[in-house]
Amino acid sequence: MSADFSWRDAGRTVVFRRGGVAGAVEMLRDNGVGEFELLSTERAMGDLDGAEALAKAADRIYEVASGQVPAAAAALTGALAPPSHAEEGVRVRPLVALGGGRVIDVAKAVASVSGAEVVAIPTTLSGAPMTAIHRVPEGAEERVRGMVRPSLVIADPEAMTGQPEAEMRASAMNALAHGADTLYSPMSNPVSEMTALRGAELIGSALDEDRETRDRADLALGAILCGYAIDSAGLGLHHVVCQTLVRVCGTPHAETNAAILPQALAFLAERAPEPYGRLASSLGTDVGGLAERVRELGRPEPLGELGGDEAKLSEALEAMLQRPELERVPGPSPSRADLERVVRAAW
Repeated sequence: MSADFSWRDAGRTVVFRRGGVAGAVEMLRDNGVGEFELLSTERAMGDLDGAEALAKAADRIYEVASGQVPAAAAALTGALAPPSHAEEGVRVRPLVALGGGRVIDVAKAVASVSGAEVVAIPTTLSGAPMTAIHRVPEGAEERVRGMVRPSLVIADPEAMTGQPEAEMRASAMNALAHGADTLYSPMSNPVSEMTALRGAELIGSALDEDRETRDRADLALGAILCGYAIDSAGLGLHHVVCQTLVRVCGTPHAETNAAILPQALAFLAERAPEPYGRLASSLGTDVGGLAERVRELGRPEPLGELGGDEAKLSEALEAMLQRPELERVPGPSPSRADLERVVRAAW
């Protein structure tokens, strides 16, 4: 069972603690965050023990609208990052994001314009708390100061793994994909590989257990480690495919990752059998059984049943081909036919 810990790393602090949401106000103060703005959703505010105390301590509370990150961030940028603040040098309060990856990415997007620090309190297994990877607010592209990584992460394993089983498994596959997509990258390094493989091992072993006996701390730690890996080594083919399908075809984020991951791994393992053999070993199988092992862990629904617009698939494939991350894939750059085979096998 993973123990509670605090991890300080290059200007970032990760506090991994059971009951972290309930103790969040105290942890914020311990880490120098007194005044803050709270970004969350009605669901997170209503479901989590400790959310009410956070709300009372916040200077203001902003509900993150549904929809994609650029539009949701744009809806908040006027209040949290008006142009006058930049002109007048107004001090901006830290943004505390309580929610899933979309909520945290919205906070990062707004902060990329306002210059605010971001505190992430995740309620899923998203990698967003650990990365400086995000989109930016619509209409404010020219004002972006730089990409933002949360400076404080309060990782509460109970909050991160509290979704219904199917949703939680999809979120876990998103986390696993963060580690898996880094193993062949030109920016891969011993630290990113070590964290990716250890994270994968923790996720796989935790998901093998029944929900009642599952070690939720191991599962949450696996997500944190895989998030660290992708922040270090960068995105690859899997995320090119998934991010584009979500943006263009409107498929749900975590479920798209779960559906695509076995197909992406089957494709990548043919081109990079050595690193994916190590991933397979971390998951208790061999490289030939890797895709089926991941399918067993994620139990994905077909993409075609998730409400995406199949009529926009051609547009999505063309958009994928424009992504420079495809150049990181070993061998010839993936063709449109390669990408379509991966997507159609999951559809």
